[in-house]
Amino acid sequence: MPRTFLAIWSSQLLSIITSSVTGFVLGVWVFQKTGSATQFVTITLCAVLPEVLFAPLAGSLADRWDRRRMMLAADLGAALATGALALLLTTGELQVWHIYVVTAVSAVFGTAQMAAYHSMLPSLVPKEQLGRANGLMQVADAVRVAAPLLAGALLVGVGLTGVVVIDLVTFLASRIVLHLVPLPREATRPGEGRPAEPWLRDLAFGLRHLRTRRGLGWLVGLLAAYNLFFGMAGVLVQPLILSFGSAALLGALMAAGGAGLFVGGLVLSAWGGPKQRVRGLLAFVAAGGVLLMLHSLSPSALLIGLVAPAFLFTIPFVQGTGITLIQLKTAPAELGRVLGAVRMLTQAATVLTYLAAGPLADQVFEPMLAPGGALAGSLGQLIGTGPGRGIATIFLLTGAALVVLAPLAYLQPRLRRVETELPDAEESSDAALSRS
Repeated sequence: MPRTFLAIWSSQLLSIITSSVTGFVLGVWVFQKTGSATQFVTITLCAVLPEVLFAPLAGSLADRWDRRRMMLAADLGAALATGALALLLTTGELQVWHIYVVTAVSAVFGTAQMAAYHSMLPSLVPKEQLGRANGLMQVADAVRVAAPLLAGALLVGVGLTGVVVIDLVTFLASRIVLHLVPLPREATRPGEGRPAEPWLRDLAFGLRHLRTRRGLGWLVGLLAAYNLFFGMAGVLVQPLILSFGSAALLGALMAAGGAGLFVGGLVLSAWGGPKQRVRGLLAFVAAGGVLLMLHSLSPSALLIGLVAPAFLFTIPFVQGTGITLIQLKTAPAELGRVLGAVRMLTQAATVLTYLAAGPLADQVFEPMLAPGGALAGSLGQLIGTGPGRGIATIFLLTGAALVVLAPLAYLQPRLRRVETELPDAEESSDAALSRS
């Protein structure tokens, strides 16, 4: 793996870890101060909604501007937002609404930073190592799961203000590394010299690209559906565990699940992913669906301790392989806008999940799986009745949806043949040059 990529990845990994710890600690602070689960969930929405709304603009900027400078500017903006938070803490003026604002502002800068970062990736590693590089990117996402464990230790040792200060220090470290590491011109300014489209037309470029290259459009639709179904279960896994176990058990099982996600990313980074990427991706979607369904069988710590890490192990192979295909099939000068459209669509599905999961569990399935409920005599005979069994039903249904989704997606010929019929970006560029 090229040293340039590893240097940037390592510094960004450190910043992601500390930012995740800060986010978790702030969520705990809000819940302890308000006692409101709704206000706690609002923090998550403040982190996700800006990505949905801002992703197309961030992608357009990544194709227009110098990507290194864009990452540096985004790091500075996020650091200033975190610095404002530290100031409010030290003066004792921190309020809940401040956290919402800081979270949303940080999410905007984070979206810009990731747009530039992911757009540079294919120019930093050889084509044959792109799958491995995306495996390492998935490892970076996996460490977010470790935030609660590290946050507990840091809170005891340095307190909330100390956690925020450490976050600021890692912002500075990542900025220094990014400033010093040598980057090729084709990574930072791949579209230099080409006339830029008008802004409004440019913002819709990614969606037009996916619509005209329909194999990619079907792939993004598959990833959005995957986010919707697995996200529904993911947001409810903590209530599922707490329905039969303690907070200590929740921490242990979350750590086990995070380990599965982390190992999946490592395996993908070592392997590079399946040679037939679409088939491999769909196989992992189906396997993940089966594992989600198994969560529902019994309110058992042992069961969750086995199937949760196994399910999370499959996630990097779905998401990492999907993003690798998009990167391979998109020209570097267009990649920011295309990835912006991808993130908007897939994260919009995640927002729907956050909005729908709680009401579905509390108002629909929990009453139906209560003793004497509408499904107690049928489905309740299989998975049991009582607290948490309605949530288990959602795991059963979303897992079944993924199992059905995989073969249905394979029946779509444009998706099935996207690797062979749609040329790689470098091949299409070479063909255009030879025709000219």
